[in-house]
Formats: sequence, structure tokens, C-alpha cells
Amino acid sequence: MSNEKLKVLFLCTGNSCRSQMAEGWTRALKGNEIDVWSAGIEKHGLNGTAVQVMAESGVDISGHESKLVSELPKVLFDVVVTVCGHANENCPYFPGAVKRIHAGFDDPPRLAQDAKTEEEALEAYRRVRDEIRAFVEKMPKNL
Repeated sequence: MSNEKLKVLFLCTGNSCRSQMAEGWTRALKGNEIDVWSAGIEKHGLNGTAVQVMAESGVDISGHESKLVSELPKVLFDVVVTVCGHANENCPYFPGAVKRIHAGFDDPPRLAQDAKTEEEALEAYRRVRDEIRAFVEKMPKNL
């Protein structure tokens, strides 16, 4: 059995929220068996509310940066997980025997835009954070 870690990329549109949460959860929960990256089709900057709700769960993603796929090191990924519909539809080509999986999660900023209070907005982010954690906890079996 190879002791090489599974190489996983989480891909979303702007690499600001969902893919960053997924990267943070994977490092925290599965770092001993999975090497993880996140990137976007575009670069929107790290979402401060995502950083806040991840910190509430004990995961620090404040040092993450929003990045494009083209800015990643040259890695032959085993699995590319798209976390939003736009990224799934516009997923770039990856060389090698990469497996593509779509695991769509709601967009927290979009969910929070009509919130009446800050707490209501935070609840939208927390729900998606917890859904992403549940997905990551099942890795790598669900990949």
C-alpha cells in the first residue's frame, strides 16, 4: 500500500468562501491522509465572514489567500471537487487520471444577502460550513 497522500483540489468560482472552508476542514480533519488545495476560476479575495465562522469551529483559515488554478503548484491531482455549479460547468482541463466530483453547496454570501440581522447572516454561513464539514468527514470514501 502506498503511503502517498491523496491529492485533492476544491474548486469554486472565486476561491473566497466554500472552497476555502473545504480546504480548511480537510487540513484540520484529514491532513494525515489528504494533501489539499483550493482555487477558483476567478479570484474574489478571502471572505472575512467565512474566516469568522471557521474560527468559531476552531479552524483558522485567516492565512489563506484567494488564488486561481493557474497559480497552484504543478500538481497531478487525484480528485478535483467542484463546490459550486459555475465551477462545475466551467471546470478547466486537468492533466492525468484526475477524477472530477461535483459536491454543490449553497453560496453563503448569496444566502446572507437578504438577512435581517448579522446573526441571521452568520447562520447562513454556519449552515454551509457544517455541510462542508460533513462532506469532508466522509472523505476519502465519498470521492
